[in-house]
Amino acid sequence: MMAFHGHGYVHCDIKSDNILVFPSPTEDSSQYEIKISDFGNCLEVGQVPRSWANDFPWVGTPNYMPPESVRDGVANKTLDLWSVGCLVLEMYTGVVPWEGAKLSDVAARLRCGEAPEIPAILPSDAKDLIETCLSRKPEERGSAYELLFHPFLPRRVVEEEVKKTEDGKRNSFLSRLFKFRIRQRSFKKKSTTDVSDKRPLKLTMAPQFKRTLNKVLSFEDQEIHRVQFSLCSLNV
Repeated sequence: MMAFHGHGYVHCDIKSDNILVFPSPTEDSSQYEIKISDFGNCLEVGQVPRSWANDFPWVGTPNYMPPESVRDGVANKTLDLWSVGCLVLEMYTGVVPWEGAKLSDVAARLRCGEAPEIPAILPSDAKDLIETCLSRKPEERGSAYELLFHPFLPRRVVEEEVKKTEDGKRNSFLSRLFKFRIRQRSFKKKSTTDVSDKRPLKLTMAPQFKRTLNKVLSFEDQEIHRVQFSLCSLNV
């Protein structure tokens, strides 16, 4: 989720039907990878969807939509965080949020500031995560990156995600550094040339040019002597 949020997009339809689970390529057969699918409702941050209307004030699946989707209809990243809270709640209860309620009832409850009920028997970390995602104020939900460091998530998962991010940055830096070193070496090869074993160049002049050069040099010598004589007379 951080990937498309980082590019300024909102999924707008995170739910159990759009979560794909694959066996992990590692040797541990008990590990799985999760992928988010179906980006058909994806919008840019701040965009208002064309499908928004008074009779259907949701861009995605109503059972996973937050209260602000009923009020203003603007797509923000915090919309997906509410959907994540509904998804985690469904994982524990096995029931879709607002199960059995009519769409009009769901909209009315959201307008009144209600949220899906969280069972008290849930583990404290899971309960805190769901409550954070289902905060009535969008700004209190934080961000996908902040949610990654919640105690509910295993440290191993967090470390792997952070390592992927750091490896990507490091590889990018090393790539730029390697290219710079190549350019620097090629420049040194062109600019540093050993001339110790080179023979001195012999200049060949035309007779007319040589006579003209001698006259110029003799003229410069005469001027130098005149300046020296003037200085001596001043000292005297």
